[in-house]
Amino acid sequence: MERLRGALDFCIRHQTVLGYSMVSLLTVASEQIFSSVVFKCPCNSGNMLYGSVFLIVPAFILLLLGYMVNARTWRLLTGSCPPEKSRDCSPWGTCARYCQVLVPVTARALVAPLTWIAVALLSSNFYVCAASGNSLIKDLICKDQGRECQNLLLKIPCDETLSRNIAGEFLSLQAQSQLIGWFLIASIMTVALISTCVSRCCSPVSYLQLKFWKIYSKKEQELFEIKAKEHATNLAERNTNCFFEATDPAPFHTPSNEDWKKISFLYTFNSQEQYYSMIHKYVNTNRGNSAKFEEGCQNPTVLGFVDETHVIDSGF
Repeated sequence: MERLRGALDFCIRHQTVLGYSMVSLLTVASEQIFSSVVFKCPCNSGNMLYGSVFLIVPAFILLLLGYMVNARTWRLLTGSCPPEKSRDCSPWGTCARYCQVLVPVTARALVAPLTWIAVALLSSNFYVCAASGNSLIKDLICKDQGRECQNLLLKIPCDETLSRNIAGEFLSLQAQSQLIGWFLIASIMTVALISTCVSRCCSPVSYLQLKFWKIYSKKEQELFEIKAKEHATNLAERNTNCFFEATDPAPFHTPSNEDWKKISFLYTFNSQEQYYSMIHKYVNTNRGNSAKFEEGCQNPTVLGFVDETHVIDSGF
């Protein structure tokens, strides 16, 4: 039992890392299935299109899914352009205003598509198919070798022995793919490390306060879910009873539309006030009626967790 509790505590403490690891493993498994079962290079003039589609389109789909399952995306967009304010809602203005928020969201959404591309390049099947039909590759490998060489190049994905016969002094297509894959992985890790260091250096709070802040955000979200379910259950029970019993409803306080809107704003950090969430700020600024409620600057990337919730809880 102690080991089970310890394992559970470990999973809870490292749920973000474990979540991304699970996404990466699922992406790798999906790529292997597609590469070995679904993918069949035509070995003709359609190689470039066919290989590129399998390399890029699944990555693009995974990117879109990454946006869809990120709760912060919907917190950013929901209610941003209501009908009554449609005149003030400019697509370009909205894009510029939310650019800093979308950058960390995009970084998280890129985990799965970049994993797909990196693994696909290392396995080389998609790249070999696409490159064998690429005109630039043809000109490099088949220079001064005639049309026959180009026709043989198209057959390489279906007959690997041809690669040794016509590649000459150039790297084989498989070797090219694997080199690009390793360079991509190294670049991703370098960018991830640099961006993490920069975001932590720009953190407006110390290490231990940031740790406390994350604990508070998690607990507040858990309590909010419990209270919201309880409140919604009581309201639904009151309305259902009044419907079936034909009675007048008893007074029941529920937050107004304006209250919901105030706590749904994206969190903005203010170094002069110590608020850990929009609910915390709402409660301590006279239910959001104080002028201090509107104060704040755009939150740094390191505080992005304040507006984030678990995908299961958010329901996006």
